[in-house]
Amino acid sequence: MLRQYELVERVRQYDPDADEDLLNRAYVFSMKAHGSQLRASGDPYFSHPIEVAGILTDLRLDDETIATAILHDTLEDTVATPADLQRLFGDNVARLVEGVTKLSRIEAQSESERAAENLRRFVLAMSDDIRVLIVKLADRLHNMRTLHHLKDPEKRRRIAKETWDIYAPLAERIGLYAFTDELNDLAFRELEPEAFESITARLAALRGRNQDTIGRIEQNIRETLAKAGIPADEVRGREKRPWSIFRKMNERGVGFEQLSDVVAFRVITRSPDDCYRVLGALHQRWPMVPGRFKDYISNPKRNGYRSLHTTLLDRDRLRIEVQIRDADMHAEAEFGMAAHWAYKQKQGADVHYPWLSDLIEILEHAGSPEEILEHARMAMFTDRLFCFTPKGELIQLPQGATPVDFAYAVHTTLGDTCVGARVNGKTVPLRMQLKNGDQVEVLRSSGQTPDPAWEQFVVTAKARAAVRRFVRARERAGLQRMGKALFDRLLRSLKVEIGEEAIETMLKRLRLADRPALYAALARGTLSDEAVMEALIPGSSKGRRRRRRAPRAPARDGLMVDGRGDTAGVALARCCMPVPGDRIVGVRVPEAGIVVHAIDCPKLSAAEDADWVDCSWDPGASAGVARVAATVLNEPGSLAQVTAVLARLSANIVNLQLEARDRAHHRYVLEIEVEDVRHLADIVSGIRALTAVIFAERMRD
Repeated sequence: MLRQYELVERVRQYDPDADEDLLNRAYVFSMKAHGSQLRASGDPYFSHPIEVAGILTDLRLDDETIATAILHDTLEDTVATPADLQRLFGDNVARLVEGVTKLSRIEAQSESERAAENLRRFVLAMSDDIRVLIVKLADRLHNMRTLHHLKDPEKRRRIAKETWDIYAPLAERIGLYAFTDELNDLAFRELEPEAFESITARLAALRGRNQDTIGRIEQNIRETLAKAGIPADEVRGREKRPWSIFRKMNERGVGFEQLSDVVAFRVITRSPDDCYRVLGALHQRWPMVPGRFKDYISNPKRNGYRSLHTTLLDRDRLRIEVQIRDADMHAEAEFGMAAHWAYKQKQGADVHYPWLSDLIEILEHAGSPEEILEHARMAMFTDRLFCFTPKGELIQLPQGATPVDFAYAVHTTLGDTCVGARVNGKTVPLRMQLKNGDQVEVLRSSGQTPDPAWEQFVVTAKARAAVRRFVRARERAGLQRMGKALFDRLLRSLKVEIGEEAIETMLKRLRLADRPALYAALARGTLSDEAVMEALIPGSSKGRRRRRRAPRAPARDGLMVDGRGDTAGVALARCCMPVPGDRIVGVRVPEAGIVVHAIDCPKLSAAEDADWVDCSWDPGASAGVARVAATVLNEPGSLAQVTAVLARLSANIVNLQLEARDRAHHRYVLEIEVEDVRHLADIVSGIRALTAVIFAERMRD
């Protein structure tokens, strides 16, 4: 464990103006506060925050950050209070310590909820000060280094899994690659011990066979650069880490022996210009592997990473990965935002990270914990491509992104109102995947809203979260409308005047917060009419008979149903597939809401014990989908005749299935978009009139 004077001296080596008194006071306060507490290893607990502070001195962070590391567990594990820290160490340190405080106080019902809440609090805190995340990552790194002292294997696995899912990706996202690599390796060792041991043993064997390979290649690179007259501060080779090798084996589907690039080299130059000169010299000396060159200097990664990457083939056909960057790029490559923040802090400038703003917006609007984790992984893991707006603004996106992803990356409102896109001047489908260098023009309409189908092809977390947010909002509004209609119907059936006081009493008896909660429960079918009636007027549900007879005429005050069944809490029955114009009735199904059937549906006879609800078609109902069965002659052009009728009558095929066939006939089942029941009748009549058609009818199960 670092002693007090050793820690202070480490900080003064890179920051002679550091506040020594602040560091000394923090050291003594933390040591006294933790007192006789012990870690699982048996070491004094106080050793942990001091080791975390030591890790951060390697990043050359300021005195406030080092003090925060020393104090970061005092609020959770000791009697210290935020007021104590504010009084003794100032507002900044107190705020940082509160942001970094461990999150074990979170009362979560599941592992995903706990991890999601961890991430949510983290990102919102670091949006104000990136040092919160840097200290927390150092805290996790030291905990992972000592993870083997925990006796509970399940707890070790949970911590390692959380590190893999959340902490390592966050470290990578801010460019702390030194942390990322070690966190991944430590988690890999715990979660996949057999694979870790196997790869480690094979690396050792390879090292024994090729012990002079790295030195030989280093010397060859130095000689090549010296001959070209290019100065280089460092040329160093290294083996790749076990986790990196394991990931490549899985991605490529090969064994360890088939990997030819387990060694990587780094060249540190004195300027960006020298980076490109080194690249030219190396490509003249060794052939490069096509498709393996990446220029992150002219197109930096979104976390600020800059470097040239290339892969060469030496005389033994060994692949040599080389990274070329200058000293400033190397500092940022190793320490990411930590190095960038320290520089900007000295310059008195703010640092803005666009990806962080996107992640904050996602976390604020996401639904379930699982959804938060899904979006976070998407936002942090995916590789990037570069596209341009018509004005030449550069937009970074993940591989596989579509114009919808592009629109949301520019602005949420643009994404919500997107109706089409032109890529490089040509109109393209919204689901088309973009390529590097594409110029994208988004077409919009003020009346447009997000299409739920977009969720099936968008790849950015921001776009997917926006679509889901819209779907949830529309569903909530629909549930409220339907639930209110059901409640009003129930009140009318009581035939007595019900006042607000009685309704408030009912809500308390049902343990519901307010009317919206009541409406949602009624619409979803999780609350029965009888329970509501009993809560309103005890005894009123006795002898109540549910209506089990279909209406003789369309109900004027029934629930309004859309042709596609897009009303929240309402589903069109797949057995009879009713369309606008059919006489319909709803059947309340617990947990599923209301299922709408045509009144002549055979399945209704099995629903006699259910509660039936009057329904009517919304006057502005969209087209419905009907099922038509057609038996045609097995001869060329038969199906074409059927589709020609559909085209003439402006009907769209949603699905087509060849249900049966023999030497003479084929039987097709078509699902067709129709305006109403009259339109459907015209379609069936048109198909029946064809010479190639033996039989055609509307089909119901």
